[in-house]
Amino acid sequence: MIRRQISTALPIYIAVFIFQEALVNQFHLPGGGFSLILIFSLIWAILSSPELAALSGFIAGLLMDLSPSSSGPIGQWTLLMIAACCAVSYLGSGSESLSGNPLGFTFLTTSAIFLVEIAYLTTGALLGVTVGGFTQILITLIGITIWSLLVTPLVLPIFSRLHAFTFNTRSVL
Repeated sequence: MIRRQISTALPIYIAVFIFQEALVNQFHLPGGGFSLILIFSLIWAILSSPELAALSGFIAGLLMDLSPSSSGPIGQWTLLMIAACCAVSYLGSGSESLSGNPLGFTFLTTSAIFLVEIAYLTTGALLGVTVGGFTQILITLIGITIWSLLVTPLVLPIFSRLHAFTFNTRSVL
C-alpha cells in the first residue's frame, strides 16, 4: 500500500517542482519571493506521520538540490529538509490545535520556512558558500517569510486535498 502512495506522491512532487522552476522562479518579487516546493513539502509533513515526513523531506530536498537556482552543495537541502519535515511533522501530530486550523498551519509553515532558511545560511557558511552582506541577507529572510505568509493560505487547501487524495485521509483543511 505504501508503494502505491509513494508512486502517486512522487509525480505530484515533481509537478510542483517543475511549476516552481518554470513559473514561480520567473517572477522577480521584492525580497526574494517564495519557494513553492518548500511550502508544499512542509504542509505535507505537517499532515503526515514522521516517517512519511522524512521521506517527503528527502524527495523535496533532493529536488531542491537539483534545482538550477540552488547555490549550495548537493545534499545540503536534502539534509535540512529531512530534519525540518520530521520536526514539523512531530509538532503537527502532537498538536491537536492544528486539526482543522488553517491559521495554525500557516504560522507553523511560515516559521518553519524562516528557520530552514536560517539553517541553510548557517550550514552554507560552515560549508564555505559565499553569501551577501548582512542587510541583503536580512532583507531576503524577511521577504521570503512575508511572501510565504501570503502564499501559504492560498495553496493550503490545494495541497491538503492532494495529500488526502494520495494518502486516503479524511481530514482535509
